Amino acid sequence: MVAQLYSLKLLLLLVACFAACRIRAEAQFTNPGCDNDLLQFAMNLEFLEAEFFLHGAFGEGLDTFAPELTGGGPPPIGVQRAPLHWLVRDVIVQFGFQEVGHLRAIQQSVDPIPRPMMDLSVTHFAKLMDMVIGTPLDPPFDPYRNDINFLLGSYILPYIGLTGYVGSNQYLNGTNTKRLLAGLLAVESGQDAVIRAMLYERALQHVHPYPLNVVEFTQKISTFRDQLSLSLIDKDDGVVTQKPERNQGTSQGNIINGDWNSIAFSRTPQEILRIVYETGSETSPGGFFPFGANGNIARAYLDPSWDASFACLIPPGL
Repeated sequence: MVAQLYSLKLLLLLVACFAACRIRAEAQFTNPGCDNDLLQFAMNLEFLEAEFFLHGAFGEGLDTFAPELTGGGPPPIGVQRAPLHWLVRDVIVQFGFQEVGHLRAIQQSVDPIPRPMMDLSVTHFAKLMDMVIGTPLDPPFDPYRNDINFLLGSYILPYIGLTGYVGSNQYLNGTNTKRLLAGLLAVESGQDAVIRAMLYERALQHVHPYPLNVVEFTQKISTFRDQLSLSLIDKDDGVVTQKPERNQGTSQGNIINGDWNSIAFSRTPQEILRIVYETGSETSPGGFFPFGANGNIARAYLDPSWDASFACLIPPGL
């Protein structure tokens, strides 16, 4: 009996020690400041999508619909209204105001950041698509030209955000923060799926006047994002999958991208910055953010003297 009690006490001691060691180990890889900094980081992408969608539908953006959310940051460069079919425009209108809601919800939860300088001009998209395709397009790609072009421009954005939200989840501490991120992720995933479904419906349609169809454009965009991120694994695929084992060979469609088990891929802030800067480096701004993104995480990579208090010990990527 005494021996049994001793064994039980020893077992409880080992369990307590294991739990304490695990808590200490987890504490080394978490930081309460991460919640604030990661959601600040997400605001950069929410600003980008809000301005692109609102301007694409209305020709006006946050300065008209929600100026209180801009934090005094500069208006985007070159963004404009697109001549969209009523259905496409209606979807984009919904997306635009969803992004307004996201910004409002994040700003109510963390210290807000000012809207960063963003380049959504035809000139920028033309340069981006030249890099995506691997050769200068003639005429230069214009995302505001028609439905197809605008949907292809839209294809670039929500998937970046949703993979970033998946990647951020494990570094968050607060219950309310995790709940907010889950809600943001759900809507971003929905936006991405709708855009992909609308492009999949047009899969074999040629993107006039280029000798490429929608499938080829989406695959090249996805491949380019993967290359920029420097990921060691393939996290991106177009609206027609390049993996024949997907869907057990019964469909080539890929309107919701995921791994073998249809689980969403994750990306770190470093990977996200490499993509949106279009430089393959989190320390070299450009692309959508000519002067870099805002917030502690983004600024710390641009200025070593910046208070890198985010200290989430987030690895550079996988």
